[in-house]
Amino acid sequence: MAMFVVCGEALMDVYMGEWTSTGLTLDARVGGSPLNVAQGLARLERPVAFLTGLSTDASGERLLASLRAEGVDTSLVLRGDAPSTLSVVSLDAAGVPRYAFHGKDAADRQITHETMPALPDATRVLQFGSYALAVEPVGSALRALAARERARRLIAYDLNVRLNVEPDLAHWRDVVGFMAPLAHLMKTSDEDLALLYPDESPEQVAERWLGLGASLVVVTRGRDGATAWTREARADAPSLPITVVDTVGAGDTFQAALLAWLDEQDALTPQALAGLDATALQKALGFATRAAALTCSRRGADLPRRSELR
Repeated sequence: MAMFVVCGEALMDVYMGEWTSTGLTLDARVGGSPLNVAQGLARLERPVAFLTGLSTDASGERLLASLRAEGVDTSLVLRGDAPSTLSVVSLDAAGVPRYAFHGKDAADRQITHETMPALPDATRVLQFGSYALAVEPVGSALRALAARERARRLIAYDLNVRLNVEPDLAHWRDVVGFMAPLAHLMKTSDEDLALLYPDESPEQVAERWLGLGASLVVVTRGRDGATAWTREARADAPSLPITVVDTVGAGDTFQAALLAWLDEQDALTPQALAGLDATALQKALGFATRAAALTCSRRGADLPRRSELR
């Protein structure tokens, strides 16, 4: 069983509610893509620690309490008096979220090279993703951590491009370009690829990343399922027919479930990932898409527990 360390941001998703006579209702929920992945791994019965910066404000206290309640190791959490990030979420008619981030100088950006905590000896997998790698000073610190640890630990990277946090696509390409030769497992969505590399097909991007050193590349396609590639094999999996409440946390669920399945198969080494055949890839994608479908069937990032995926 691998010890996971998930690295990245934690925030509050604030849902815009009904109008009232004096304003409108707000429903604040624990969120952030890396936090979702960490809690998703814990719910799937994997040992996981979360490396992030959390505020000492009320939102930060709630985020810390949520992590502890889910069984996530919080020994790598750095506390500070910078404010918590707020992500204001409104849903369109199809249940697709739109995000407005309020995170300038927030606590989840404050990790530096100097304050980076030491990893537990048991750490086998480092999971990176989302905007924490694209904002400073935390981005430089996390990218350096990935570079330092690649030879000793498996590096997984879930892109999660967030243009309302960092609108410069060239900067995102630089971040992905830095991480692509480091990550053994590259996971993204067809939407992110269309933003970053509009002149390349997902197959072309996957081939390029595999050539740079990735062992496994996975692309999710929303309602069209997901595809995985190694240098020797490819597999596709359809999405499940469900009634979508909203898609918040679907990609994070997919990533947590994919990592959990690979861990259960003792496949979280670069060599084992590269050696997965089409049948194994199909099973991995099927497990991850089933988990993501459960999250889409309920409001917010309510990730499934292992007992729900027997």
